[in-house]
Amino acid sequence: MGKGLIFDIKKYAINDGPGIRITLFFKGCPLSCQWCHNPESINTHAQKMYTASKCIGAVKCIEICPNDALRLTRDGIVTDAEKCTLCGKCAEVCPTKAIEMSGREYNTNELMRIIERETAFFDQSEGGVTFSGGEPLMHHEKLIELLDRCGDRDIHRVVDTTLFAKTELVLEVAKRTELFLVDLKAWGSDVHRKYTGVPNEQILKNIRVLAENGIDFIIRIPFIDGVNADEETVKKEAEFLSSLPWTRKEVNLLPYHDIAKGKHQKLGTSYEPGGLAAPSDDSIDLAQQIFAEHGIRATVGG
Repeated sequence: MGKGLIFDIKKYAINDGPGIRITLFFKGCPLSCQWCHNPESINTHAQKMYTASKCIGAVKCIEICPNDALRLTRDGIVTDAEKCTLCGKCAEVCPTKAIEMSGREYNTNELMRIIERETAFFDQSEGGVTFSGGEPLMHHEKLIELLDRCGDRDIHRVVDTTLFAKTELVLEVAKRTELFLVDLKAWGSDVHRKYTGVPNEQILKNIRVLAENGIDFIIRIPFIDGVNADEETVKKEAEFLSSLPWTRKEVNLLPYHDIAKGKHQKLGTSYEPGGLAAPSDDSIDLAQQIFAEHGIRATVGG
């Protein structure tokens, strides 16, 4: 069976595709977006997260640690990274969940049991399951297993992806997917590389391939002042998308916010937003107008 850590499972999700859904988040991403809302999703390995404000100094974590990697200080629990093996025992006994582990290996049967428990909500709302991340295409063996199993149960399937993957793989996944949610992070390849760490030629190629093969998708754009919220960039995106044989013609604009700051604190990493900022209302209105002029409906949020 394919492998891949899951770092979160979100039930009753309403922004990850049609209806009420359950969203499974794979851990690991080939992009490292400067604004990533889920920085714990980038690394492919398990990570420990710590929230000092939740810690009550119960010291159960210290007592159970097999490697003596924890100590209590004025600033709360401190972990010696050289001694810690990420076994997760400290998180298991923490009474306030101040310590949490991000990333757990599930087998396919376990995940299917979790998914199948939600089918009543799917049936009532025409919902289903969404596979997100990180980047689910990084874990294509596990992803395809789950897509096939969900298909056998007639569960609606959505894949939320950057499409930064081989085209052959994208088409294999597409055979098993009713809808893609495709992230278009930035326009020019140099700009895309600056903010995400990778170029975007393969992403744009795969978007075109989806359209040419009649595969259903929605474009989602993290809308950020200084990155892609200017008129020139929006026009280029609209021109590209309107040139495709794309039936749905729907874009979702996701205005920037700094929710990642708190997660970086939990991970013990730094958040460096640089000049990133939320777009103005005028920028959002203009973007919607430009997309509309190109026959594309642009919604905000989600």
